[in-house]
Amino acid sequence: MPAVEFPSNGATAPAYLAIPAGGGGPGVVVLQEWWGLEDHIRDVCDRLAAEGFVALAPDLYRGETTTEPDEAEQKMMAMSMDQAERDMRGAVDHLAQQNGVHGEGIGTVGFCLGGGLAIWAATVNPKVRAAVTYYYVMPHGKPDFSKIAAPVLGHFGTADDFVPVDDAKALESEIDEATDQPVKFEFYEGAGHAFFNDTNRLGTYDADAAKQSWTRTVEFLHSNLG
Repeated sequence: MPAVEFPSNGATAPAYLAIPAGGGGPGVVVLQEWWGLEDHIRDVCDRLAAEGFVALAPDLYRGETTTEPDEAEQKMMAMSMDQAERDMRGAVDHLAQQNGVHGEGIGTVGFCLGGGLAIWAATVNPKVRAAVTYYYVMPHGKPDFSKIAAPVLGHFGTADDFVPVDDAKALESEIDEATDQPVKFEFYEGAGHAFFNDTNRLGTYDADAAKQSWTRTVEFLHSNLG
């Protein structure tokens, strides 16, 4: 397993790194769901590498994962946003400094909890030049959307029990009003929460929505990062 460490506020933090067969490409930071840095997030990194990106997923739970929703919620709520913010800023900086990483800045992609963090990361590090949120969830705290200096792409299901469509549209409007960057949320008819996760325990994986959103995500990242 390509486990690495990167500097984070004077210490180090663990992460998973996936590198394209060609050895380099634009950099993308991948932010975990509330389960932790588990196999699905590693697979997302590997898939991004297959599309030509250098993908780094910081381990925000420091090696802890769970398969139980109640425990996942507890871990998410107990997560220190100060620490997560330092980790995300450090992960972006670390990727940007790697010899094999090139292009216009760094991208962020996240799911559920990570969907919120992908936007948060764009507010705390100006090197982020493209942000993709899948079904944004932010358990506590709120980023300063006015500091976003990157285009934003969002993916939401119309049958999401955690993020109702009206809430997602309100979030889209709020971000759009706060920044001069393009903001576009895509909605997938009948798709539920975590529709992209083909290992998800909620039974809501939607192959069509996952495929369509992935195509849009890859095109968005390539067009904004080079």
